[in-house]
Amino acid sequence: MDDATTALSIGELARRTGVPAGTLRSWERRYGVPHPARAVSGHRRYSEADVELVLETLRHRSSGLPMPMAVERARSNQSTHHHSVYAGLRHRYPGLKVQSLSKAAVLALSRAIEDECCVRAELPVLFAGFQEDQHFRASEKRWTDLSRTARSAVVFARFEETAAAERPVRLRLPDDSALRREWILICDAPDYPGCVVGWERPGRLAQADASRRFETLWSVDPQVVRDAARLFAAAAEQLRPGVCAEVMPLLERTPPPSSPQTLNASAVLDRMLEYVAAAAERGLR
Repeated sequence: MDDATTALSIGELARRTGVPAGTLRSWERRYGVPHPARAVSGHRRYSEADVELVLETLRHRSSGLPMPMAVERARSNQSTHHHSVYAGLRHRYPGLKVQSLSKAAVLALSRAIEDECCVRAELPVLFAGFQEDQHFRASEKRWTDLSRTARSAVVFARFEETAAAERPVRLRLPDDSALRREWILICDAPDYPGCVVGWERPGRLAQADASRRFETLWSVDPQVVRDAARLFAAAAEQLRPGVCAEVMPLLERTPPPSSPQTLNASAVLDRMLEYVAAAAERGLR
């Protein structure tokens, strides 16, 4: 960005919003809000949209919402994709690799993360999006077992009704929800994080399972997983306020950074998935 533009400095943003500059920097590190551009000099520069985002966050915070939830509610008023976990992660982490995978490949990746979560994670927070009721029913016994040792377990699907008393908690998605096009698995735990998020293009829900494909991203980076969990929790709270209150103190914390070994292993698995996807594509021809 050119220094000659009329964008706001962090001091000006602080004066406009009443939030100290140090607090704004802390919010940026922890929650990605506000999200500045950089001037040629390297200084942060903000827009009028950032002013409104900070003010909206303050309004939700003053109503009693935890900070991550207040941030997501504020973002929801600025974005047409605010219900989408996939869109939220793509926006925050543009460097995450997106792969077009068959349903079978996404299911295998999800099962692997679920198994590792069951074996290694202590009191995980488990979130999942199943799109349709019948898809959840196919995994109901597995998820009932997973939820027994979880701190919290919440799932989305187009259920007949919300079942908040059951475990996992089942939240009904409205027919017009963008989340009905998303495959979501999130395991957030200090000792084992992992997430898989896929997006299915409109009009493909009626296709046979064997031919369904998802634009998929996945990660075991603790910060990516934590942000995915925050996005999911924000959407869940809009469907049923208070449903994620128990885990909000955990989601407010900043997780530890990912180790180099984890990043290396992720790169290998990314490459393996490319070969799996290519082999599946050849098999369909």
